[in-house]
Amino acid sequence: MKKWVYLFLALVLVVNVAAMGIGCKAKAPEKPAVKEEPKPAEAPPAEKPAEAPAAEKPAEAPKK
Repeated sequence: MKKWVYLFLALVLVVNVAAMGIGCKAKAPEKPAVKEEPKPAEAPPAEKPAEAPAAEKPAEAPKK
């Protein structure tokens, strides 16, 4: 009779260890959440301001 009690307890121990092994698996560490800062609305590329025409060179004096 004593042998059956030990076998029963051994069976309970094996089942308990198996259940712990299945249910308590090591979880992968959580990756830190990537915080994406909201980007401001992209403005259309600024057009180059119309360049002022280069100042005209004064007419050169005729060479003497």
